[in-house]
Amino acid sequence: MQKPQAGNTVRVHYTGTLEDGTQFDSSRGAEPLEFAMGQGQLIAGFENAVAGLSTGESCTVTLTPDQAYGESNPDMVQQVARELMPEGVELEPGMVLQGQAGDGRVDNFTVVSLSEETVTLDANHPLAGKTLTFEIELVAIV
Repeated sequence: MQKPQAGNTVRVHYTGTLEDGTQFDSSRGAEPLEFAMGQGQLIAGFENAVAGLSTGESCTVTLTPDQAYGESNPDMVQQVARELMPEGVELEPGMVLQGQAGDGRVDNFTVVSLSEETVTLDANHPLAGKTLTFEIELVAIV
């Protein structure tokens, strides 16, 4: 059977879990995830696993942080004066805020903690530093 090549568009079903078994994402019960192979649209370890499958085949792959979202970078955690936060927003730990950088790029920041004067924000990807396991089924090469 044919395996996907760079430039092929593929459709996959997947379920992603953390080391403790907690599910963080899944396409099951919805449309399969569709993406172009070799375009850097997904984390490298996920795409490499798909490249080894034929249509209808499944696999389970465990990805270390370097194969997924990288290690958590402490330089991406910062304290910001509370007065710089958007007005009227009730901040809570775990909340995700968006901010625009000077170059126009939009970044996501997770609220880590709050004090009366500051808010600690983390710009790391929420799955950075985590080992991820994916159950992947190649549904189609289109």
